[in-house]
Amino acid sequence: MTITLHELKQNKRQFLIWTAAIGFLLAVCVFLFPEMKGEMDGMNDIFSSMGSFTEAFGMDKISFGTLTGFYAVECGNILGLGGAFFASLCAVSMLAKEETGHTAAFLLTHPISRIRVILEKLAAMLLQVILLNLILYVLAAASIALIGEDIPWKELTLLHLAYFLLQTELAGICFGISAFLRRGSTGLGIGVAVLLYFLNLVANITEQAEFLKYLTPFGYAEGADLITSLRLDGRLVGIGMVLGALGILLGCWKYCTKDIYS
Repeated sequence: MTITLHELKQNKRQFLIWTAAIGFLLAVCVFLFPEMKGEMDGMNDIFSSMGSFTEAFGMDKISFGTLTGFYAVECGNILGLGGAFFASLCAVSMLAKEETGHTAAFLLTHPISRIRVILEKLAAMLLQVILLNLILYVLAAASIALIGEDIPWKELTLLHLAYFLLQTELAGICFGISAFLRRGSTGLGIGVAVLLYFLNLVANITEQAEFLKYLTPFGYAEGADLITSLRLDGRLVGIGMVLGALGILLGCWKYCTKDIYS
């Protein structure tokens, strides 16, 4: 577990910054709900008449006057995008950083296989995603309790589970991409997350583009859909996990066969 511990230590600052930033925005969003609660009836009418914009964010399916509806859309965007950016950034440089930092020669001259390097780096990546989501879940529940609202455990757990699966899929895809890079690319990681988010918006707006939901993890992490149905779409989740696993397997194959320059 030496490599795993080293990766966790090396990424500690990035992890703390992203966790603090997402957690702060999440808490602020929850604390705003009591102030906005009384004004939400009028806001619902406004949002419901905004056409494609309403459909893109699922605001025609839920009420902003309820905690679950407010949390699904407002806090959901923070969790979805913030978590997606973190997972993508964490994974996209995971296998490329040894070449970027010119430490590959030091690492690979030790009696350790490339498969072990991959598995330990993969473990470090997944541990960070798990810890991020556990912290945010506890923070969300605590914030809701502090504003005097009953905690909707079922809806809250379902939403956070969906965002965790979303981040896991994105991390798997970007982990695979990192094996093909000579240098880590922050822009590429953010770009993948933004592209998949945009594809989901297009799928929400246009019926002819609904097939795009099968290509993006944001398709099964729609807060409005989760709150109204109270279940995950097993088919979309299954496809997403397969895509994430394929990304990891492809990354393993590439990393084990490519020439690594120090």
